[in-house]
Amino acid sequence: MNTKPFLSLADLKRIAAAAEAEAVANQWAVTIAIVDDGGHLLWLQRLDGAAPLSAHIGPAKARTSALGRRESRVYEEIIKGGRTAFLSVPEIEGLLEGGVPIMVDGFCLGAVGVSGVKSEEDAQIAKAGIAALTA
Repeated sequence: MNTKPFLSLADLKRIAAAAEAEAVANQWAVTIAIVDDGGHLLWLQRLDGAAPLSAHIGPAKARTSALGRRESRVYEEIIKGGRTAFLSVPEIEGLLEGGVPIMVDGFCLGAVGVSGVKSEEDAQIAKAGIAALTA
């Protein structure tokens, strides 16, 4: 039987704390979502001032990233490139930059999705959270 790593509660807390610190340092009001490798929500944190809609967009970005095993921005680029038929793919909703997979030893453990500021800033926050796993 094969084995693989998985996210523990301690990992979730470490990722969320680092992501929150990045957002707070930049005065960005966002929602931070963390999902497992199947896209199931494990953590949701809406910072003060974050728009209510961000609590839906962040988890969607994370789920898209986890299921696709790549950053959600890849799908945004595909669509911008003219392949609008990609919008019909089932189970994929967060087709905007800001979802980043959590990769460890070649395994996707899940993803972090952030929403509330510019898409590249959302991704910056997500990557800061993921970087805390190896710090």
